[in-house]
Amino acid sequence: MSKKLFGAVVGLAAASLLMTACSSSDTSSSASSAPATNANAKVGVILPDASTSARWETADRKFLEEAFNSAGVQFDIQNANGDKAKFATIADQMLASGVTSLMIVNLDSPSGAAVIKKATDQGVPVIDYDRLTLGGGASYYVSFDNVAVGTKIGEGLVTCMTNNGNTTGPVALLNGSPTDNNATLFKQGYETAIKDAGYTIAADQSVPDWDNTKAGTIFEQMYTKAKGDFIGVAAANDGLGGAVIAVLGRNGQAGKIPVTGQDATDEGLQRVLLGTQCMTVYKAIKAEAASAAELAIALSNGDTAAADALATGSTSDSQAGTSVKSVLLVPQSIFPENVKDVVADGFTTAAKICTTAKLKAACTKYGVQ
Repeated sequence: MSKKLFGAVVGLAAASLLMTACSSSDTSSSASSAPATNANAKVGVILPDASTSARWETADRKFLEEAFNSAGVQFDIQNANGDKAKFATIADQMLASGVTSLMIVNLDSPSGAAVIKKATDQGVPVIDYDRLTLGGGASYYVSFDNVAVGTKIGEGLVTCMTNNGNTTGPVALLNGSPTDNNATLFKQGYETAIKDAGYTIAADQSVPDWDNTKAGTIFEQMYTKAKGDFIGVAAANDGLGGAVIAVLGRNGQAGKIPVTGQDATDEGLQRVLLGTQCMTVYKAIKAEAASAAELAIALSNGDTAAADALATGSTSDSQAGTSVKSVLLVPQSIFPENVKDVVADGFTTAAKICTTAKLKAACTKYGVQ
């Protein structure tokens, strides 16, 4: 991964957090090394699900655990598994257990806001992790520049359509959940990039809860209605992209109509290498988790000055009409030629990607090792 990807924010986070870490097999743990200033410091983390993207359990949990263990801070990481009632229950349990800061990935803004209010009323600062809770009032926000993520999706699709000899024509948009503010920002980025390049939007649908099964049904309906007349599909993440490609495959179009994605999942990277998916967007989750963990630890220690020094950006909360102090990282476009960057960054391994004869040949061709 090039040094340009991370920048100063990552360097700061990595310097203090990403040291040699001992792994934890428990969702709640404390490490004996480098004890926190506040002996009672404890960070609660609520992840959203394990189905819409593999990242939450395979990447975010792992990297957060490494960061907290390295800092010697107690933590409790749990997953709501897409259940808003469970999300609220987990938050109640964490607050009752005495967490001194709380990090959440909301399932939607109303349920996230209810948790933030309860925590704030008890004097526990909240970090919105990866997704901003509109109207929620979180103290801080750690994510990527999500309009930039969408722009890279759009620009990547334009590159692939142009390479196919199509400089104009109809494009389909398959967007993320309408209740996820990130999905709105992604769409803002890729729709603008596609329109600015002179293409037309022929179909535009959102997928409730980022559900990949629903995505397949929705896109099949879009494809049938348009009689397959798309020259490209902007899919908002790799899961949705996989659903699109499955439909295209059944119609003999996989690899012929460019499809995008996001998250650089193993499956997404495999499709990029094989040419059925045009590109994906890599978000360095290790750096995101490190930044969020450092921020949470500072807040748990009552050190708001240190937290403010980390959160050098700001993000507009359109619902509340306020700005949220933010740490915003930079995403990277991934095409076959630079899949190796994702492996080199430690996000995944060649062994997980290069699993078949065709994939091994592609990995050799593009230097994935």
